[in-house]
This record gives sequence, structure tokens and C-alpha cells, in this order.
Amino acid sequence: MTQGQAVQPGSRWAMWAPLGLFAVFVGIVLFALLVPANRDIRSEMVGKPMPAFDLRPAAAGLPGLSRADLANGRPHLVNIFASWCVPCAVEAPMLAELKRAGVDVVGIAIRDRPDDLTLFLKRNGNPFSRIGADDNSHIQFELGSSGVPESFVIDGKGVIRYQHIGVIQTRDHIAAILAAIKAAGA
Repeated sequence: MTQGQAVQPGSRWAMWAPLGLFAVFVGIVLFALLVPANRDIRSEMVGKPMPAFDLRPAAAGLPGLSRADLANGRPHLVNIFASWCVPCAVEAPMLAELKRAGVDVVGIAIRDRPDDLTLFLKRNGNPFSRIGADDNSHIQFELGSSGVPESFVIDGKGVIRYQHIGVIQTRDHIAAILAAIKAAGA
């Protein structure tokens, strides 16, 4: 375009279109970064009986865990954890608080070694009445659990009533689990 020529109406749009497209792209990227998708995988087992299992003891001095142990008329909190899991150590004080509140906390140790587990419990406290060893994550996968830590409220008949994905770390988490335990005992 030379000096003195008028800008054609269509060429103005063509001039600004790349900038507009870039702005839309930046907006989409910012939205995806600021509002990430929920990647929690909810178990389809909630509302269904615990799968059949009988796990050997994972730590010295504590019994193992079986489905029959969870169908004894009382609700339980089943915590899936591992000694190698850093968030599991962060969660330990909250599990101890739930135990003090009267919750029967039982554990399923995932791909763990007895010595490592004993050290973990010594360092972080032991809120568990039982811990079963799930050496190949078979029970974890049957429950629909995708990671550690993860917890399930089981009613007195052995039916899964509630799932908590991730670390139990806030008062709201404690309140939700206590409410689920109370409902599971009714």
C-alpha cells in the first residue's frame, strides 16, 4: 500500500485476524491452566460390597485384613497407603485424630516392605488396628483406587459407602469422613 491509498474494508479485517486468533488461543491456554480439569477417578465400587480378599499382615504386631474383618457390624475407614508415599506421612496426624474420635482405621499397605512399614509407623504414628499387605496392588485396583493415599468408609455389612481421594488434610475432610462413618453406622 502506498501513501495516500485508502485501506480496503476487507484488508483491515485480514490485518487484525492473526492477532485475534492469537488472543483466543492465549485465553484458552490461560483458562486450562487456571481451571484444571478434575482428574480424580471415582470408584464404581461405592455402594457395593467390598471384594473378597484375605491379606497377610503387613507389619509385625498387627493382624492382616480380610473382607470378613470389615463385615463385623461396625463401620471402618480403610486407608490405602504406603511407607514410600510422602503424602501418606502428611496424612498420618489426621488418621490419628480420626482414631481418637472413635473411628476404626484399618490399612492396606501397597507394594511395601515390612521393615519400611515398621519404620514409617514408628516415625509417623500408628492409627491402624489392622494392616493388610497388598503386594501387587490387586485389592487396590479391585476397589477402583488409582493412587495413594485414598480412603473408603465401609459400613458394618462390608459395603463401601464413601470414598476420599487423596490426602486427608483439612477439618472439612475430617468432618466429611466422620459424617460418612456416622451414616454407615446407622
